[in-house]
Amino acid sequence: MTISLRINKEESALIRKYAEIKKMTVSELIRQTMLEQIESEFDLQLYEKAMKEYLANPVTYSLDEVEKELGLK
Repeated sequence: MTISLRINKEESALIRKYAEIKKMTVSELIRQTMLEQIESEFDLQLYEKAMKEYLANPVTYSLDEVEKELGLK
């Protein structure tokens, strides 16, 4: 799949230089950066959901309690 992106000369130079510093192609850099951004947004959504659930019912368990519950101890 091909995706095109319109950027100005300054942005292009910056991206190319950064890719060079990271020893990556521009395609690799953009692909990796986008996938990391998407993963970060998913992680933030999961955090916000978990925090909302915790605030509604602030129960916590110690590591010992969890290990006993799971039969690990």
